[in-house]
Amino acid sequence: MNHSYRVLLFYKYVHIANPEEFAAQHLQFCKELGLRGRILVAEEGINGTVSGTVDQTDEYMRGMHEDPHFSDMIFKVDEAEDQAFKKMHVRPRKELVTLRLEDDINPNEVTGEYLEPKDFFEAMQDSDTIVIDARNDYEYDLGHFRGAIRPDIKAFRELPDWVRENKDMLEGKRVLTYCTGGIRCEKFSGWLVKEGFKDVGQLHGGIATYGKDPEVKGQLWDGMMYVFDERISVPINHVEHVVVGKDYFTGEPCERYVNCANPECNKQILTSEENEHKYLRSCSHECRVHPRNRYVEEHGMTEEQVLERLRIIGEDGAVSHS
Repeated sequence: MNHSYRVLLFYKYVHIANPEEFAAQHLQFCKELGLRGRILVAEEGINGTVSGTVDQTDEYMRGMHEDPHFSDMIFKVDEAEDQAFKKMHVRPRKELVTLRLEDDINPNEVTGEYLEPKDFFEAMQDSDTIVIDARNDYEYDLGHFRGAIRPDIKAFRELPDWVRENKDMLEGKRVLTYCTGGIRCEKFSGWLVKEGFKDVGQLHGGIATYGKDPEVKGQLWDGMMYVFDERISVPINHVEHVVVGKDYFTGEPCERYVNCANPECNKQILTSEENEHKYLRSCSHECRVHPRNRYVEEHGMTEEQVLERLRIIGEDGAVSHS
């Protein structure tokens, strides 16, 4: 297989004096190299994913390492067959990951113990260990570590409240956490330490690093890892592949994500191609009859055709399309 492109995943917590100015200059730098991707810049650091050719990504990593701010920044490198993004964005933000704490966490001052893949693999199997997935629910639903807890939350910023509500379950346990590349865990594990948890560990380098470890080979990971680019998902477990995703409509095994066709909803749902067409790529009846349903527009469906589809799936109701 010819891999002429690469995807770089990276972050670093480091003080950036003027994020707006840095973002504008960095966007120009990336465009000059021909990269595509998404980078966030804040006073607390940088977080990004970019794609490009081998030469372009080599030049980017070289250029970043020449800057004293990022001289030791670690890049996670994936081979790819094509660009993983359509455009290049560099945007200033208040936070790299949104926790919105009154007393913010600086991971350079307080964070959980870094566990390398082999140590994390062994720690997960201890009965006194609890593993918390620090990602979004739709990321967990596609793939996760076996036995990991899926917090009942919709966004990362809700995680501290969830922990407070479930503190009894975590008391006296070794608490491990993980995320895609490590950036969310840096803050979340630090917050756990400040909350008084005595034994807190995080997967160093995130799931992306775990999947590349030659000794562990991604074991105890089930499903696929969700990524925020055109690939949508990548494999992690290179010993066995267990599908954990379930079709939104039928509950059958599924690892194919689509966005709800209602632009005001845009919910990510796992579904087969057959069910995508059957249910108009919509997560509910309200979304199927939405006046700006993108599936209906893309396929040039008439009101009669939509009504017929609704009858097939046993739904009734007014349709706003015409």
